[in-house]
Amino acid sequence: MSRSPSSLRLLAAIALPLGLAGSALLADHFLTNDAKASAPAAPRAVAAATPAAPVLVELYQSEGCSSCPPAEAYLNGIAGRANVIPLAFEVTYWDYLGWKDKFASPAYTQRQRDFAARSVSHEVATPQFWINGSQSVTGANPRGVEAAIASARSSAPVPSVGADSVSIGKGAAPARPADVWLVRYDPRTIDVPIKAGENGGRTLPHKNLVRELTKLGTWNGGAARFAYAPASGGLRNAVFLQDGRGGAVLSAGTDAR
Repeated sequence: MSRSPSSLRLLAAIALPLGLAGSALLADHFLTNDAKASAPAAPRAVAAATPAAPVLVELYQSEGCSSCPPAEAYLNGIAGRANVIPLAFEVTYWDYLGWKDKFASPAYTQRQRDFAARSVSHEVATPQFWINGSQSVTGANPRGVEAAIASARSSAPVPSVGADSVSIGKGAAPARPADVWLVRYDPRTIDVPIKAGENGGRTLPHKNLVRELTKLGTWNGGAARFAYAPASGGLRNAVFLQDGRGGAVLSAGTDAR
């Protein structure tokens, strides 16, 4: 049975203390009348809009969350757009509800917690979007996500992502060295029959599922190159520069464009 926006069920609203991003996740369900967008606590470094810089759109979701399919449908729908890099991160904290998400990883759950620790709301929820690491939109709220995409900015050169290496040009030095992350994701649609839990009996189509997340090093404003093994199994590469754990994404690129 579908839910109207006024009865959207937001999952796991968790106020995490800034110093306890890795603490145990409280699993509480709650109801709200509107999907919510939150802003980070500290100002994020931005620069003039860079048209060539795609916006990183991260969706945190779970196969065990009944509110997630509409958000995932939106993410799947923007997967082919040139101005965005949509990625689906499956989290682990709903596995106890009766269905274990085989694509979920504790590393992805921790990444979401890191964002929450540096935001005003400290909220961890599913479904939850993070746009360039600086704006969050909770719930299936395409209008909110599109507004965040439109206002997103890049403040570092766009990574030139290849099959076995990434090159980052010279640019303005960040306040502190930026982390360089490699994401391996599957661009194909993967249909998963769900046999138990809140989505039991449904088949969920996944697209741009994140399968690997690896830190390559840091970037301090100078030209740099990082090598890695070629992806296998049809996976694609995306690389993004980030202002530390839970910080803003300074720029992002993928070998899909």
